[in-house]
Amino acid sequence: MFFGCSRGFRPARSAATPPAPPEHPGQGKYCWSPRDFELGSALGQGKFGHVHIAREKTTGFLVAIKTMFKSQITKSKCEKQILREIEIQSHLKHPNILRLMTWFHDERRIYLVVEFAAGGELYKHLTDSYKKRFTEEKAAKYIYQVADAVDYCHMNHVIHRDIKPENILVSFNGDLKLADFGWSVHAPSQRRKTMCGTLDYLPPEMIKREIYDVSVDHWCIGVLLYEFLVGKPPFESQTQDQTYARILSLDIKYPDHVPEGAKDLISKLLRHSNKDRLSLNAVKKHPWVQQFRSEASS
Repeated sequence: MFFGCSRGFRPARSAATPPAPPEHPGQGKYCWSPRDFELGSALGQGKFGHVHIAREKTTGFLVAIKTMFKSQITKSKCEKQILREIEIQSHLKHPNILRLMTWFHDERRIYLVVEFAAGGELYKHLTDSYKKRFTEEKAAKYIYQVADAVDYCHMNHVIHRDIKPENILVSFNGDLKLADFGWSVHAPSQRRKTMCGTLDYLPPEMIKREIYDVSVDHWCIGVLLYEFLVGKPPFESQTQDQTYARILSLDIKYPDHVPEGAKDLISKLLRHSNKDRLSLNAVKKHPWVQQFRSEASS
């Protein structure tokens, strides 16, 4: 069952973004509807619907609207998952996390109004890059932003559980926006057992169906950095069983062009024991990451 009117539409302000729409004086908390937005071109297709760019009619504020059909959600028995995604993302406010500004619904659909990331999917940027991989400087910048966003999630007791280039967007100014919280979970105890995510990014404890914690995201960041620098995940194989075997044996092969500093960082994240994985604060302070931040600020 779906319920309620959304929270107020209050996007984060910056020099590049216009102010949020008014609260419609005299009406109390305003209940939004599709009539408040001009729908533009399609940005993508999802499991339960589609995403369009849209303009809020009062202010001209650009957003993306994710429209999902209740019938498809109900058929897939994903009502709890969708409500959990909304609940989690509506509380996360970080410069490198895609902002859920508001949500509303009618008899047939649910509408999520999210920040518009003009750069689109990070995965497309990766595949369009020279040799389908990022430069060291770009990879270091991006991994810092992802680590900072995920660290914020963990401080708010949220495990993302599906970090990969397809679930990260790029803003107009080139910064990353962690998105797609469909597999995320609010876990104050930090102990879970559900197997979820993407095959090439699964950590050993998920494959072995063991209890896990927030450090599954640390593992995924290690896989992500490898993919940034190589153009494909480290354990990618022809079959699922082969991928599982390579993950469990930590069978990682580095091409010659991968720098030693990045290898060191990846190896400290891709550890069998979750207790041995590098903290996200340490990822941000790693010498290989910091050398490019120093160069950028000098």
